[in-house]
Amino acid sequence: MVTAAPASADTVVTDYQDPLTALPPVSRPPTEHCTVTAMQHVFANSYGQPFVGTLTPPPACAGPWAKVVLNWTAKSQGRQYDRLAGLWIGGAEVLRTSTPEPDPTGITWSFDRDITEFAPLLRQAQPFVVDLGNTVNDTYTGSYDVTVTVTYYRADRAHPAPKQADTVLPLAADGTKPGWQDLSDGQNYTASVTVPANTAKLTAEIYARGGGCEEFWWSNVPTSLAQANPSAGLCGGGTYREVEVTVDGQPAGVVSPYSVIYTGGVAPMLWRPITAIDSIVTLPYTIDLSPFLGQLTDGKPHTVQLIPPKGIVDLWTLGGNLFATADPHVTRVTGSLLRDDVPAADVRTTVTGSGLDDKIVTHVNRSWRTAGVLHTSAGAVPVSSSGQWTFDNTTTLADSASKQNTDQHVLGSYGSTGRVDGFDFALTADVTQNIVNDNNYRIDATVHQGRRLWTVGGGAPALSDDSIDTSGGFGRTNGVLTYADGTSSEKWSGLADTGRFYFRDIDTAHGYVTRDVSSH
Repeated sequence: MVTAAPASADTVVTDYQDPLTALPPVSRPPTEHCTVTAMQHVFANSYGQPFVGTLTPPPACAGPWAKVVLNWTAKSQGRQYDRLAGLWIGGAEVLRTSTPEPDPTGITWSFDRDITEFAPLLRQAQPFVVDLGNTVNDTYTGSYDVTVTVTYYRADRAHPAPKQADTVLPLAADGTKPGWQDLSDGQNYTASVTVPANTAKLTAEIYARGGGCEEFWWSNVPTSLAQANPSAGLCGGGTYREVEVTVDGQPAGVVSPYSVIYTGGVAPMLWRPITAIDSIVTLPYTIDLSPFLGQLTDGKPHTVQLIPPKGIVDLWTLGGNLFATADPHVTRVTGSLLRDDVPAADVRTTVTGSGLDDKIVTHVNRSWRTAGVLHTSAGAVPVSSSGQWTFDNTTTLADSASKQNTDQHVLGSYGSTGRVDGFDFALTADVTQNIVNDNNYRIDATVHQGRRLWTVGGGAPALSDDSIDTSGGFGRTNGVLTYADGTSSEKWSGLADTGRFYFRDIDTAHGYVTRDVSSH
């Protein structure tokens, strides 16, 4: 674990190198390809003003495609908050990301996203929408200049088009507008979808992020404790979060979101230049909805709802898509839902201590399962979907809540017919804050983030192990920056998208890389 510098050695780092992560690169096949610039746009005062354009596949690289790769390259200069951004093609959310915070001399960052699974939408011209709400004024001067390209790699005998879903069904109602929704407690994202009659497999891909007080949900205290101490600035709602999916009002599954930290979160220098796990390249969560197909293939519109975590005290931004795989040998797939066991979560929280010196322990042992049978060209086919995990969070407040330590671990898996997707999420945060007002404060913090993911069955195996250790702080005196420094390291190991082993290990200090080793 990296340790913070002592107060006597305060350093003010005002510039840092371009943001980076240890994630493996997206591979690109050696086939004929064409690149289209989908967007070149500056997001300045852009709340409520998304970019809206059109993405048209290049005639010279008509499908089928071995791969389609989206590249996001952006630059910013000055001072600015971290901002949330989303990208939609034909109403389907294909990317969610957040921005690094710039420095006075400017930063540039770039990443790729494999969007081949959206090929059914990409075969014809589609609305192309990017939403990145930003504010520029005398204090927050940084605009975000973003270029997005899409490269289409034609399939050939050695590099065939991959097997994938036949139809993409966006949950967004209007493909010419941003498809996400900001939801408070008790609100739902309600979508109407018509599923093709011969669908034999249906999966939901869900994006979920908390904002405001819900940005740091993993450190929130019980609402009663926050309300009893209003001057402490604590956020309520407790520490457990889950997002539910329903089909025609029936519970269909639940996902456990990763504890994403924005690039200005806790203390900005923690994430300069290595950005927090899932902050730049955000991964969606997948639930298999196939057990419900018997009621969905009647040609009528049906309702799919995304439900934010219960008891939240601020907004969650939800969105997503459905992917339908057809049975080409039948006109309609029929079936029956045989099991729908998605109970409410049993969240157990104990609080010991008094005032603002407390130990808060939360434990959840979660499981759910749906199952059914489908009648396809292969006969009666059993299908199932499930999730199970344990959630443990211990949060300690000390010195009238000026010190907070959080230790969280989530271990579990999602299952669908013939496939298991495992996950292991770890987070430890030790934070000391001395906040007088917006112009006089100091924050020291040490954070560990971990995310292990693995897939068994359902195609090629997948494995990744990503961990970050970072330490540092940030402070102002009479509005002047008097403390800004950090050290960090990130290690990523696992299987790249080529199926080959990949490893990268990065160390940084004072905003610059001091060591960068990789093998593949």
